[in-house]
Amino acid sequence: MRIFLMTILLVAMLSPATTFAKDFGQGLTLTEETAISSIIDNPEAYVGKKVKVSGLVIDVCSTRGCWVYLAGDRDFEKIRIKVTDGEIVSPMEARGKKATVEGVVESMELTREDVIKRRKHHAEETGTSFDPATVTSGETVLRIRGLGAEISGL
Repeated sequence: MRIFLMTILLVAMLSPATTFAKDFGQGLTLTEETAISSIIDNPEAYVGKKVKVSGLVIDVCSTRGCWVYLAGDRDFEKIRIKVTDGEIVSPMEARGKKATVEGVVESMELTREDVIKRRKHHAEETGTSFDPATVTSGETVLRIRGLGAEISGL
């Protein structure tokens, strides 16, 4: 009976369903987590401040792993996590995994030309099409400059 229980325990520990987390960058230091919806609803309260957020990784930069999009806590919301190229490389396998990220909230005012350039670059990275005529004005971009992360299931 003891051998049977040990075998079951060993199989459970080695099972692919076992969740492991991998750390990236500087690691996590904050204890309090901020809801992504709070940042989106009230950006001026967070810009320039270090926050910790969690969510499902819904997209990853396929060329250098330099950004990820995290799903927010409300439907159809997301926030971009941008890291310095080469400092942190987010693996493509992170897509569909839960991530907890620490970083500084940034807000950028983009002109129409900046938006076109940015969306064209994003389309090239993701292999999607982009029509510059769909951009009619500039926009404010809210993102988090990622400093550290933990991704579960890697």
